[in-house]
Amino acid sequence: MFADLHLHTNFSDGTYTPEQLAQEAKRCGLKAIALTDHDTVEGCPRMSAACQALGVEFIPASELTAELNDFEIHLLGYFLDTENATLLGELAKFQEVRQRRIREMVQRINEHGIPLQEETVFKLANCRSPGRPHVARALVQEGFCGGLDEAFERFLKKGRPAWVPKFKMFARDAIELVHQAGGLAVLAHPALNRNDDLIPPLVEMGLDGLECYHTKHTPSATENYLQMAKRHHLLVTGGSDCHGLSKGKPLIGTVKLPYQRVELLKNRVIQQAAERGFKLAGSPPQSSS
Repeated sequence: MFADLHLHTNFSDGTYTPEQLAQEAKRCGLKAIALTDHDTVEGCPRMSAACQALGVEFIPASELTAELNDFEIHLLGYFLDTENATLLGELAKFQEVRQRRIREMVQRINEHGIPLQEETVFKLANCRSPGRPHVARALVQEGFCGGLDEAFERFLKKGRPAWVPKFKMFARDAIELVHQAGGLAVLAHPALNRNDDLIPPLVEMGLDGLECYHTKHTPSATENYLQMAKRHHLLVTGGSDCHGLSKGKPLIGTVKLPYQRVELLKNRVIQQAAERGFKLAGSPPQSSS
């Protein structure tokens, strides 16, 4: 029995609807999945309903962008209370910043002679949490670039003409935001940070786990982070970071986290929920009886 705990839908920069993603999870034989859309939990109610109908266990989650010592990191918050007022208030701020970032990107593209309209990007994104992939898709859709790779190379990568820095909250604040919403804070794809020195201070701030299994982790990187998680008494998670069909073949199910790791996550969040007076977030699989 396996899980995939890093997945995106069209509520951020994925292409699948929650229902389509749930169907893909069922097709892959996954026992449990988490929805980790960027800076939003809006897709979680639909995903929960779709998973319950299919007998797939669902964990509500989100991926937050944070900063530590001038390094950008991504934090995955699992078992979030999706009706938590503080969480929703902060996510709304992040979404507004994302929308402003899109407008600035489009303006910079316009300044280089490309008449892309911001309305085109927002219509294509059709969500409150747009990102660079939506700008790239719009450039391709309107015929200004031949593909997504070209769009990023010409305009959207760091150092390119339309690159705009992300808003990043302080890592400690992000961890505290996850905890006050009843969740567990996990460092996403640590190998991509290329700075393992960030992990000990994050642990001191209350980090709960490491995403040891990831599509872009080599076997040696996975083993390194498994050992690091053991050394720091951290939980272990993993996921494919699937964004649907935006990058060709969907990645869902290509990273298989043993379900025992999910049980350990649930045990920890139940323990913390009891200590803090929270109710466990998530939907159990539908009974087969």
